Amino acid sequence: MGNVHVFDHPLIQHKISLIRDKTTGSKEFRELVEEVAMLMAFEVTRDFPLQEVIVETPVAAAKCKVLAGKKVALVPILRAGLGMVDGVLKLIPAAKVGHVGLYRDPETLKPVEYYCKLPTDVNERDLIVIDPMLATGGSATAAIQFLKQRGVKNIKLMCLIAAPEGIAAVHAVHPEVEIFAGNVDEKLNDHGYIVPGLGDAGDRLFGTK
Repeated sequence: MGNVHVFDHPLIQHKISLIRDKTTGSKEFRELVEEVAMLMAFEVTRDFPLQEVIVETPVAAAKCKVLAGKKVALVPILRAGLGMVDGVLKLIPAAKVGHVGLYRDPETLKPVEYYCKLPTDVNERDLIVIDPMLATGGSATAAIQFLKQRGVKNIKLMCLIAAPEGIAAVHAVHPEVEIFAGNVDEKLNDHGYIVPGLGDAGDRLFGTK
């Protein structure tokens, strides 16, 4: 599926099954989302460049590899994206974190930015935009556009569950953006929810209705 990476790792698939379960409470849901985000980050960072260094072990000098000064920023889309940030930070603790908040205009139905706070050197960093659910793709497409307007060039999109419609919508506007998804589900229903999905990720993370 082109620029889309779907995770087949057994641990990710197992934990996503638990996340989908409607009987999973908010505490366990949050913990599972964080764990899956950390496992997904392992693959999202696979193409990070390395450089060779010499390290003195207790026995001898060793040729080793370290990250080649890769600067990363995580940008969760508020509010559900917050649930995945800590998991990614466990693997990339030096990453900076920005935030983008969007709402849908009730008349035009288009996403409107109400909050955007980014690291000052954001255009020097590779960005991972985080949103658990890629449903219609409206929010992700708009968030990526807002980031591009601020000079960001290298952007990846990371989500737990994606709908084919959401993937198509993002790539119609941003074909170069790599999408990383735990699962790609069947479709959207008439209310814009992913089927079978997992419900409203924000409500389930934070215990709201």
